Amino acid sequence: MASQAAGERPTVLVVEDEFIIALDLAETARDLGFDVEGPFGGKQAAFRAIEECMPDFAILDIFTEDGEVYPLADALTKAGVPIIFHSGHVPPAEVQQRYPDARAAAKPCPPGDLIEMMKGALGESHVATH
Repeated sequence: MASQAAGERPTVLVVEDEFIIALDLAETARDLGFDVEGPFGGKQAAFRAIEECMPDFAILDIFTEDGEVYPLADALTKAGVPIIFHSGHVPPAEVQQRYPDARAAAKPCPPGDLIEMMKGALGESHVATH
């Protein structure tokens, strides 16, 4: 796992530019026992964060304050980080055509569905430890 040494909690990267949704995603992840990197409103701040430490998985909105999140998603995918796309603008089927191994949820997503996606993504993380 990316950030897990003995006793450390897994880390989720959250990129979401809608404040209330970002806060909700981060709090849900914390309630499940994850450390949260972010939430970030755009991909550039998230790129800086992953230079420090790759997360165990990521929750990404597609359209952020500094454009589409796809370049970040490509970098995370290359590093073996499972992704959950969480978008109100791009249908899950369209996302999965581009990222077949990713999970995708349409906003609004029932919390229980998102929680199951988080648990599944954590189990698929292939990120090398630092």
